[in-house]
Amino acid sequence: MTRPVCVLVGAPGAGKTTIGEALAAELGVEFRDTDRDIERMAGKPIPEIFVDEGEAHFRTLERAAVAAALAGCPGVLAVGGGAVLAEENRAALVGHTVLYLSVELTDALKRVDLGVGRPLLAVNPRATLKYLLDQRRPLYEEVATATVVTDGRTPAEIVAGILPLLRR
Repeated sequence: MTRPVCVLVGAPGAGKTTIGEALAAELGVEFRDTDRDIERMAGKPIPEIFVDEGEAHFRTLERAAVAAALAGCPGVLAVGGGAVLAEENRAALVGHTVLYLSVELTDALKRVDLGVGRPLLAVNPRATLKYLLDQRRPLYEEVATATVVTDGRTPAEIVAGILPLLRR
C-alpha cells in the first residue's frame, strides 16, 4: 500500500487543486485529485453526474475514489470538498497527514467563479457556499492534522507555509 505525502481537504474555493499541484511540484511527487478520478470513472464531468444520476450516486463514486486514492497515491492528494460528509471517508483519513485548507466566504467566492462547473453552487453561489462552509468546517477540523489559512495569500505563500508542516 502506498500512502499520500499529505491529503488536502477544504471547501470549494479553498485551493485544493491549485495548492495541491504547486505543492506536488515543489516536492517532486505526483498530484492526484479525487474529483478528476471520479470524472474518469464515470466518463463524464461532475456536473453531468449530478444532473444524470444525482448527488447520492456521485457520493457513492466519491467514497470509492477516496478509498482507492488513499491506498495508491504516493504524492499529494486532494479530496473533494464534500468527501468529509461520509463517515467512511473521515474514518479512512485517520492516520494520514491531512491538511485543512481553510477559507472564509469572501475569498472562496472570488475563487469559485460564481459556481461554474460546481453543481452545488449553481443556483445561489453566495448563500450555498456560506452554508457549505458552516456545515463542513467542523468536519474538516475533525479530520485535520493541521489547518492552513489560505485567505489573502498566494499559492506560493501557502505552499511555503505547508512545507515545514510536512517536515515535522
